[in-house]
Amino acid sequence: MIPMPRRNLLLCFDAFGTLFKPRRPIAVQYREIARECGLDGFSDEQLQHAFRAAFKSEAKTHPNYGRASGMGAEKWWTNVITKTFQPLLAGQSLPTDLAPKLLHRFSSDKGYSFAPELPEVLKSLKQPQHQHPRKRFDKIVVGVITNSDDRVPGILSSFGLNVSPLRFGSHGTTPVNGLKDQYDIDFHCMSYDVGFEKPDTRIFVAAESMLKRVISAQRDDEVVGGHNDLSSWIEVYVGDEYDKDVVGALGAGWNAVLLNDGGADQGLSIRELENSPTKSLDDVFSGTSTLSVKSIRSLGDWLLARD
Repeated sequence: MIPMPRRNLLLCFDAFGTLFKPRRPIAVQYREIARECGLDGFSDEQLQHAFRAAFKSEAKTHPNYGRASGMGAEKWWTNVITKTFQPLLAGQSLPTDLAPKLLHRFSSDKGYSFAPELPEVLKSLKQPQHQHPRKRFDKIVVGVITNSDDRVPGILSSFGLNVSPLRFGSHGTTPVNGLKDQYDIDFHCMSYDVGFEKPDTRIFVAAESMLKRVISAQRDDEVVGGHNDLSSWIEVYVGDEYDKDVVGALGAGWNAVLLNDGGADQGLSIRELENSPTKSLDDVFSGTSTLSVKSIRSLGDWLLARD
């Protein structure tokens, strides 16, 4: 019997560096808030060096944003902020409102920017087949797999995305109605919740378990009759770091897409993909370890088979 082609896509993205980036360098934003709080007398370069040292120190003392230590991400970041500015105080006192203001800044679009096409692309991918008759997949589930703390869903929501509350480690009834709901992002797998960071394959296995939860929430006979069979799903991960994103995805048996918006091409270029409109993703990935794309829009256009 000839195997049926895989017609369903699990498309997962890295968060920081892929879906969003700092609006301005972190040191610049830290210094801006510090000045608002009356603290000054240091350069951006000094602040950047101090931040890197503080982040490294806190990560070593309390891994995974303090989750294992029971302190939580907010306290963890407060410690990083305190350690960043302490060497630069020069007799000044650390303002009590500095950490809260920085935490607020970096919990939304106030501190981060995103590709302007992102909401449109995600919403288009999740629209029903009849609205995009050339779409390459019957069903698309979109997830986030990221080495980050629990601020990510809130940050993505601040961009105007419809983000599901479903995240790894959440218990009780799945707070989604499966594939019927038009969430732009269906679930999150954050290292903060999973306990493992990319390139560890266990964070990708966690994402597969989340796909099962999304599917099982669907009571439609169409889904029960086929789409809940994971062998019918092709798994693709999109990230901007080769060592963490590509290596991790390939190690877990996924297909890897490297978001390469300015450097040298790695793997198959998006131009070659555009010149092969009849190819499936299986065909595209055959013989190459990594697909390289210039933008999320380019990938979205291909998945929707746009000219």
